[in-house]
Amino acid sequence: MTVSISKWLEAFKQDAKRTSSKETDTVRKIVDALDALEPGRAKFIAAFAYVLSRVARADMNISTAEVRRMEQLVAGLSGLPEEQAILVVQIAKSQATLFGGTENFLVTEEFNKMATHEQKLSLLNCLFAVAAADESISSVEEREIRLIVNELQLTHADFINARLAYRDYLSLLKDTG
Repeated sequence: MTVSISKWLEAFKQDAKRTSSKETDTVRKIVDALDALEPGRAKFIAAFAYVLSRVARADMNISTAEVRRMEQLVAGLSGLPEEQAILVVQIAKSQATLFGGTENFLVTEEFNKMATHEQKLSLLNCLFAVAAADESISSVEEREIRLIVNELQLTHADFINARLAYRDYLSLLKDTG
C-alpha cells in the first residue's frame, strides 16, 4: 500500500478535525496552522521529516534523542513553532513505522524532485545529525544514509564530506575497548 505525502498529510488533517470533543485548542491551532501553509511548503516539510524518520528507524528503534533532534531540525528548517514541529515529526515517525518498506523510496524520490542540490546536502547533514543524536551512528544507520544519498542522486564525495563531520560517532570507528 502506498500513500503519497500529500495524502497522508491531508488524511491526518482530516482525522484531527474529526477528533472527538476532547480535542484541545492546542491541537486545533496546530492543525489550522498546518492548513495555512502553502501546499508545496507543507509537502516539502513532510518529506524532509519523513526521510529523517527513515534514518532514525533504520536500526528498528527511534530513540528519544533522535526524536528530539528531528524536532529541532524540522523547527529550524520550517520556521514552525515547536508544537507544530513536534506534530510533524510524530506524523512522519508513525508513517515511517507503518509504511516504511513501501514508502521509503517513494517519499525520498518526491523530496529529490522538490529539492535543490543545496537542500539535498542540508538534508544529508541532518541525516547524520539524527543518526548521531544518541552518540553513535550504527552501521545500519550509515547504510540507510548511503541508500538515501543514492536516491537523492548525490555523489560519493557528498556522502564522505558529510560523514567526515560525524566520524567520531561512527560505531565502526569507536574504540571497542
